[in-house]
Amino acid sequence: MMLKKKNIAAALLLGALASQAWADPTVTLVAQPDPAVVGTTLSLDVLISGISDLYAYQFSLNFNPAILQVTGVSEGAFLGTAGNTFADGGVINNAAGQISILNNTLIGNVAGANGSGVLARINFSVNSVGSSALSFADALFLNSNLGDITVQLNDRTLDTVAAVPEPSTYLMLAAGLAGLVAWRRRQPA
Repeated sequence: MMLKKKNIAAALLLGALASQAWADPTVTLVAQPDPAVVGTTLSLDVLISGISDLYAYQFSLNFNPAILQVTGVSEGAFLGTAGNTFADGGVINNAAGQISILNNTLIGNVAGANGSGVLARINFSVNSVGSSALSFADALFLNSNLGDITVQLNDRTLDTVAAVPEPSTYLMLAAGLAGLVAWRRRQPA
């Protein structure tokens, strides 16, 4: 009976490991700072994890243009770990809230990149308080044989907050109010 329980436990463990090994690679969005502060710049890294033989990719990214405005797009270092690349930051349309067809590819007959890393960095200016959905569209990931790679794309929502006044601002306000009270008391009735 004890041997049977050990065999079942070993089978469950192997099954869990096998399911992790066969899981689709994932793409996630990581923002710095998070939540974003109005009046500042936000860096959004597009991260990929658990991929094998990535040769080229493309995607579009939708955002709320009332909250965020793209100020720049740069290539991440991940694909370059496998060789020389050609990258295009896509077409930025801040009025519509979209970066269309951001893409990157390896050049020549080389094997694709393996593992995890940053595909791209997108910089935004944060213009107002609220929430912005960040969602992928038109995604395509290819291996070195130009075959499709199934990738799980993780959309997210980014919250923005108002800037918090510095403590010195409150101190100046309190000093000004104290001065007004003192001035008012010295006035004849």
